[in-house]
Amino acid sequence: MMPRPRTLTDQHLLDLVLKLIHAEGPEAATFAAVSKVSGLSGSTLVQRFSTKAAMLRQALLHAWDQLDAETAQLFETIPSTPQGAVALLAGLSGNYGDSAAVYADGLRLLREDFRDPVLRARGAAWRRALVKAVSGCFANAGRPEVTARLMLAQWQGSLLWWGFEADGPVVPYVESQLQEFLAELCQ
Repeated sequence: MMPRPRTLTDQHLLDLVLKLIHAEGPEAATFAAVSKVSGLSGSTLVQRFSTKAAMLRQALLHAWDQLDAETAQLFETIPSTPQGAVALLAGLSGNYGDSAAVYADGLRLLREDFRDPVLRARGAAWRRALVKAVSGCFANAGRPEVTARLMLAQWQGSLLWWGFEADGPVVPYVESQLQEFLAELCQ
């Protein structure tokens, strides 16, 4: 007997799980809820993922894959200069649009990343890749890696403060904050 062909690819199914998680939080990603949005039976989902925790992990690993690909793609388009670092980090900030609520939803996912050692390792790997990329934009600095880590901290801090104030689009806000950082760095 031949197995029945899959009606949804794993990637499309994981995209649906991520959409559900963004809309309603990680707790909402139950087999019943995913069954409803995907049209797949609960038993089919159990066959694919075994447990809710495994489904959540696979969805978040899929999100990390997407972020890694976006980071690599953006890095290919920027010059290896401090302004290139600003462009990279501003580009990575654009997924939030103008909504602090979308940013807050991302923080709910980050909580899951901190709880799971496999996901936490993906976050650490992404940080190392960003440090390497941004360091290359500061090749003329005395300590490029330190400068890169400080710029990344400034970037993440600016995203957090934007989330509280959010009185405009995130990208120009992040760009202005990173430009101020560069101005102070170059004094």
